Amino acid sequence: MYLSGCADGVKMTDVRALRLAVSVAALVATGFLAASASATNKAERSMGTLNQQVFVAVNKFRAAHGLARLRESPALDRSARQHSLEMGRVGYFAHPSANGTAFWRRIRNFYGMGADSYWSVGENLLWAAPTVSSSKAMKMWIASPPHLANLMAKQWRQIGVSAVHVANAPGIYDGMPVTIITTDFGVRR
Repeated sequence: MYLSGCADGVKMTDVRALRLAVSVAALVATGFLAASASATNKAERSMGTLNQQVFVAVNKFRAAHGLARLRESPALDRSARQHSLEMGRVGYFAHPSANGTAFWRRIRNFYGMGADSYWSVGENLLWAAPTVSSSKAMKMWIASPPHLANLMAKQWRQIGVSAVHVANAPGIYDGMPVTIITTDFGVRR
């Protein structure tokens, strides 16, 4: 079984309000990351090799279409990891966080605007039972117009990827072993 989801880019240009929000969010994110790291157990594990394969596949696809290669962003990696883990732990599949927070607000907690005047993010998701390869993930995203638009968006400069495997995922996953991939795209300038 395979499902995927896509969120279009969001732009922010109100620098002053965003800087205050980012400062507060950074403090909250620090505590949340510590809690998230301690909650990871043997039932869920990061798939570093798949992360790297998806990263390479996205850049290979972009290069083949004359687009700039994306740089890996540790901040976007953390955002993607938090979301993949949360979806697997709570048992849902959506761009908003489990508490209803919009995807771009979650990403902003990790990948803030800083001193830049332009900021935009997007996200592609998918899950598969029990697992998925990077080539299958790319085929699914390419076959979906909104996912393809994110893969081919000229504005993106950075990417974060997180694939996690959950042995007995609750909720919509019905206790199945699943692999969940979150890719967060971003640009700041």
